[in-house]
Amino acid sequence: MTGTHPPSEAEAQEPPQLRTLRWLVTALTAVMIVGISAIVILLALRLSAPSAPVVPDALNLPEGHSARAVTLGTGWTAVVTEDADGAEHILVFRPDGTVRDRVPLSP
Repeated sequence: MTGTHPPSEAEAQEPPQLRTLRWLVTALTAVMIVGISAIVILLALRLSAPSAPVVPDALNLPEGHSARAVTLGTGWTAVVTEDADGAEHILVFRPDGTVRDRVPLSP
């Protein structure tokens, strides 16, 4: 039975290819850490942005009109309305609730 002995200096030196491989693995680990950190930061920035548009507190529809559909945009709100005669209109409101534009819809 042979005992264990400390490796000699010749056995302790590693080949140059192994040193290069060790450096490449370390570099790849650093690049992966930076890449994953960048992805996490970008996701946090994108998901923390407000996603809902600003809705006016009140929209006053003209007398006799009823709302059929509402569309929210950046800086405007559109409401499709139907009047007592059955005619449809698109009313575009500003953020303060005033009518910006009125578009009649043809059948």
